[in-house]
Amino acid sequence: MIALRRAFAAVAGLVCLSAAGFARAAQPKPWETDLQPAASPIMHQIRWFEHYTLWFVVPVVLFVLALLVIVILRFRAGRGHEASRTSHHTALEVAWTVLPVVILVFIAVPSFKLLDDQLIMPEDPGLTVKATATQWLWSYDYPEIEDGDISYSSYLLTDGQRAEYGKEDRALYPRLLAVDNEMVVPVSTTVRLLVTAAPTDVIHSFAMPAFGIKVDAVPGRLNETWFRAEAEGIYYGQCSELCGKDHAFMPIAIRAVSKEQFENWTLAAKTDIDAANRALMASINSRKGEGQVLLADSE
Repeated sequence: MIALRRAFAAVAGLVCLSAAGFARAAQPKPWETDLQPAASPIMHQIRWFEHYTLWFVVPVVLFVLALLVIVILRFRAGRGHEASRTSHHTALEVAWTVLPVVILVFIAVPSFKLLDDQLIMPEDPGLTVKATATQWLWSYDYPEIEDGDISYSSYLLTDGQRAEYGKEDRALYPRLLAVDNEMVVPVSTTVRLLVTAAPTDVIHSFAMPAFGIKVDAVPGRLNETWFRAEAEGIYYGQCSELCGKDHAFMPIAIRAVSKEQFENWTLAAKTDIDAANRALMASINSRKGEGQVLLADSE
């Protein structure tokens, strides 16, 4: 029974730690060769489609490489071969026409399905957030929050501000990606995202790789997309449209929290966004600490 209780406590501690979301935070990594881990349904499909297309791309590349090597080695001028004067070959022409068409059909069908899922908004989104780009920051509005208005700006976090905002952990709040105020959304909730730029500004682009999002922010135009965060944590992206001298200093950070934490955050954010964010971070750190205590007790 003691061993069973310890095992249960260990599992509970791991659950609490995973609920805190730190292990699932997504951000660029040095020498990264693959897409970021998927944290939304669309990104799961994007990763699947990437791996699916490789089954066509890799054989084609190897086949063309093999032909090039054969031609270079076997038919080089040094061996005395004369160039062929064949003007046409019906079988070859049919093959190099039909085979690419078949490959493109196999690629096109799932890609159309993916585009439909990206562009068609799921019914009854649980939350609407408007992201407005300005040189060089993002502003977030929550127009559908009842009995109040939540609106704030998100700036790049400088080294001198880390202590003030309690974000000294560079693994969780990396340089040039961490911001003072993240976009806060509830986990497992469909979020309708409206993206635009200030009327007198330039074109920007809202990109969040872990969610499979990349949509232009155009002055005077309102673009729409959606995402659903599958796990709690902080997810990082950047402006992906060259927008001026500080384009590289315009990060995007989305903090996905539990629905209970989000409700508490909205209540406080209506009057004081800084106090709401501090309370939210305290709640997350408290849950993380509880998970560590449970793991220590189970040992």
